[in-house]
Amino acid sequence: MFPLPFDLLHWLWAALLGYAFYYPLFMAYLWMAGALHYYFHYERKEPPLDALPELDYPPISILIPCFNEEDSVEETLRYALAVDYPEFEVIAIDDGSSDATAGLLDEATRREPRLRVVHLAQNQGKAIALNTGCLLARHEHLVCIDGDALLEPNAPKWLVRQLIGSPRVGAVTGNPRIRNRSTLFGKVQVGEFSSIIGIIKRAQRTYGRLFTISGVIAAFRKTAVRQAGYWSDDVLTEDIDMSWKLQLAHWDVRFEPHAQAWILMPETFRGLWKQRLRWAKGGLQVLLRNAGALCSWQKRRMWPIYAEYLFSLVWAYVMILLVVVWLAGMLFPQIGWMQISSPLVPGWHGMVLGMTCLLQFTLSKCLDRRHDHGIGRNFFWMIWYPLVFWTIHIVTTVVALPQAVAHGRGLRARWTSPDRGVRA
Repeated sequence: MFPLPFDLLHWLWAALLGYAFYYPLFMAYLWMAGALHYYFHYERKEPPLDALPELDYPPISILIPCFNEEDSVEETLRYALAVDYPEFEVIAIDDGSSDATAGLLDEATRREPRLRVVHLAQNQGKAIALNTGCLLARHEHLVCIDGDALLEPNAPKWLVRQLIGSPRVGAVTGNPRIRNRSTLFGKVQVGEFSSIIGIIKRAQRTYGRLFTISGVIAAFRKTAVRQAGYWSDDVLTEDIDMSWKLQLAHWDVRFEPHAQAWILMPETFRGLWKQRLRWAKGGLQVLLRNAGALCSWQKRRMWPIYAEYLFSLVWAYVMILLVVVWLAGMLFPQIGWMQISSPLVPGWHGMVLGMTCLLQFTLSKCLDRRHDHGIGRNFFWMIWYPLVFWTIHIVTTVVALPQAVAHGRGLRARWTSPDRGVRA
């Protein structure tokens, strides 16, 4: 017998509540299982770099796209030029900066013979800056970092080892670490990059495909970049787009946790909102433009990554719907089916999710303790992660979808000066 409207609404509400609860729970344990497999299968077996057999490392080009980086570019260059690598060049691409970045770069070239500087007449976007550096690079292997990133001395060796280990490896993403840890947002992001981003990358590497190469620190094979069609200048997140283009072209993308760069992240709500909204819009742009390509059986290895992001999108809309319906139920108590339960009031399900979040961070602390010795001090602050960052993720995803749909192909994606946080 067809259920009565009240019964149907009751069932739909229960189903939505179940999805809202079980989706993040399932993904958390899936990621933790994949990360553990990665650790025991790959990471634990890796001895220190000085204990590994010495290789004949090929020369590399370090690309640093810059836009209004006067506060950090000198420090970034100093670290890039001091890496422990046999032969390399550094190419800084000034993308039409309006501050003192261009002058600082020119001054540095007079002191450093291995540094080359390229000036673009006006802001063209990070993708154009990377494409320019790629075309001008003398070497096949590229290491790309952001204009505020401090490259660890051994990071290029770790990245290049992966590239020369297999001819099918087109790119290697590194392991960015947070420098600014003086505020709540900064402390929580330290945990996020380990317990969320670090574990996800380990898990995705285990399961076969990575959703994104980190734009902060990554290495590329120039041949692979050329075959993929270079970086797209009409997407807001060129790193996500390049990750998909390489893997859809059957290049392998890997994660190297030993290759670290220290970065600055937003520590104000406004800066964090702008960053996460850009990430959400860029991810959705990639999701939309690759929907047709994934209909091919030859692209089937990308299906799980696509499905993961699609389910995350659905989860964000489900959470917004639950909150809206719950608030409506408070305003109209005469509508009985809205009074079933509240998605905002913590119950046993909130305790389970909270404990899972702390378990995930504990695991990440164990996995990353050899890479970031101060990470354990941020354990307490991770209790705020579901409240602060899940809320931002949900709202930015919902806001970004119509904007991503409206953003057509061919529209140049230019960058603006990001919030670099509070410098300690």
